[in-house]
Formats: sequence, structure tokens, C-alpha cells
Amino acid sequence: MTTVQGARARARIEITAAIKDEARRQLAAEGAAKLSLRAVARELGMVSSALYRYFPSRDDLLTALIIDAYDAVGAAAERAHAATGSAAPGDHLARWTAVCRAIRGWAVEHPHEYALIYGSPVPGYTAPQDTIVPASRAGLLLVSIARAAYNDKGVAPPPLPASLHPESERLAADLAPDLPPALATALVFAWAQLFGLISFEVFGQFNNVVEDRDAFFATAAERLGREVGLLRKP
Repeated sequence: MTTVQGARARARIEITAAIKDEARRQLAAEGAAKLSLRAVARELGMVSSALYRYFPSRDDLLTALIIDAYDAVGAAAERAHAATGSAAPGDHLARWTAVCRAIRGWAVEHPHEYALIYGSPVPGYTAPQDTIVPASRAGLLLVSIARAAYNDKGVAPPPLPASLHPESERLAADLAPDLPPALATALVFAWAQLFGLISFEVFGQFNNVVEDRDAFFATAAERLGREVGLLRKP
């Protein structure tokens, strides 16, 4: 790559980052539904035609922001998992709780980005296939903890009623065919409850209700892990 090409590549990276930073500011101020390429260009002192060379449409910009948000929460979860794994090897419940707390910590620090990926759908926007892998990072990490516990004989998922067996088998086949259907189903239960807890906090439903939210969430996250069937290391 020539010096000129390298300078152009760096400039493109810097301008792309500036566009996304301004778009995030607009998300915070106006919400995703009102995100406008023209407004972003205006705030950056660019003509709209120049911005379209980076993001041809509003949906392309939204997709980039969504992928960044999923990757950010996934990275936060993975860092917590790695740190806890070295500090408490084999303690699957501790790793589960640490990952849940990291997801919640990212959400509280980035409420508008959390709302973009876990809040109300953006009118007129349909997420493309590109978002699937980033969106799966945090969830697959929790599945990996349950899988490690299962292989280590450190998990005892609760029994399911017979009426749920067909759905449980389907969930296991789709999500984790190497795990018992009861465990796969318990993971889906926990995933929904985890983000219910986080959304209640981020969107204000805990206002004037829960005061010590750190302690409340830590206890709730551990309970979710126990409901999945994770066992505390002796």
C-alpha cells in the first residue's frame, strides 16, 4: 500500500468513526427513529452526498451502530468471563454471575445503545443477516458456561412438565444439540429474565422501587444461574 493509499484508508476510518459518534449523539437526543443522515452530515460540516459514500442509507448506518453495540456488550461479557475463569476456575456459577453483571454494567453505561438493540424496534428497519453473529456473542457465552458445567458434572437443570417436552426438544436441537433439552430450555428462560431485569433498570421501571441495584442484580443473576441448574463450586 502506498503512502497516499494509507493516508486515505486512515482518513476513511477516522471519518467513519466521526459519523458513528455523531449518530450515537443523535440516538441519545432524538432516538433511533429520528436518526437522519442529513442531520449527521450537517453536524459534521459535510455535504450529504459525501456522507453517502460511507453509509448509503440510514439503514446502513443503523446496522453499523447495531453491530458495534452487540460487539461492545459481547466484548464486555467475554472480558468478565476470562477474568473470572482465571480467578475461579471451575466455578461455573461465579462465571455466570460475572458475565451477567458485565452485560448489565455495559447496558447501564450505554443506555441509548442498549435501547437500540434491546428496546422497541425501529420503524421501517429490518436487521440484516450481518447482525446475527454479533448479536449471538453474549448469549453463546452463557451457553458455553452451561456446557462447561454440564461436561464437568456441575449442572442439574430442573425437570420440565411433559407439556413442554416437544418445545424443549426443538429448542435444544436449534440452540445446543449437545445439551439436554431441559438445560437448553432453562437457558432460554434465564436469557429472557436477564434482559427483563436489565430493561427494567435501564428504562426506569425500578425507579422508586429498587435502591441498591448492584446488590439486587448480583443476587438476581446468581438465582438465574441456580435456576439454570449451575452448582456452586465447593
